[in-house]
Amino acid sequence: MRFGINTMLWTANFTASDLPILDKAKAWGYDGVEILLVDPQAFPSAALYQACLSKGLGLTAVGIASLENNPLSPDAGVRRHTLDYFRACIKALAEAGGEILAGPMYAPLGHFTGVRRTPDEWKRSVEFFQELAPTLDAHRITLALEPLNRFETYFLNTAADAVAFCEAINHPRVGLLYDTFHANIEEKSIPDGYRTAGPYLKHVHACENDRGTPGSGHVDWTGVFQALHDVNYDGWLTIESFGSALKEISAAARIWRDLEKDMDTLAADGIRFLKSSYN
Repeated sequence: MRFGINTMLWTANFTASDLPILDKAKAWGYDGVEILLVDPQAFPSAALYQACLSKGLGLTAVGIASLENNPLSPDAGVRRHTLDYFRACIKALAEAGGEILAGPMYAPLGHFTGVRRTPDEWKRSVEFFQELAPTLDAHRITLALEPLNRFETYFLNTAADAVAFCEAINHPRVGLLYDTFHANIEEKSIPDGYRTAGPYLKHVHACENDRGTPGSGHVDWTGVFQALHDVNYDGWLTIESFGSALKEISAAARIWRDLEKDMDTLAADGIRFLKSSYN
């Protein structure tokens, strides 16, 4: 198991000036960092590559869809633009030495139509990722699509839905990111959700039920860790939380209070809990 920390605890727009975060992550005992990748042209690929290489850290990234970059759009022109956008994200991550691009890239984050997912939306999104797959192969990047809770998306909410989506796409580099925070809302059993996701599980976000420090809430960590053993998962276990001082991120994640006295404490205490509890 490799332990990671998402840098959105400290910054929503990672630049070369944020590289000292990597030193802190290394000192706390993390094996790698995860960075939000929204603008591939501004992503500091070269600096990240050198920094991660010198520190022996792995790198993953989180990507999102938007109304401008929307795989579900009925407009073929928007979908073509979105393909180019995600191809650029994949290339930027590969140049940084990354290995996994994860997140809810199938539908615009926080956008709702007022009705359930339609068969046409499903078909368009499946075809979109099938068309994106050769770029994943070319750059040796794995895509880990993330089901979210009902308050953030209407398209994929459960492990079962997400597995069906991956089955329809049917490509070995397309799988799932499964997050304990979202599973806590949508699943009858978080561990059983991981067992359902198992065949397609590429990435795990280890998050407390309130996005606070892992181990400080009511997530069934013993059950989650057992489920990960049951499905022979041996990838990244990454903490994803958001600094309440980052207005654009805290607003999107609906965080209206401090989750911990400071973000360094959350990161340091979080990895201590995960490493001492996972066996």
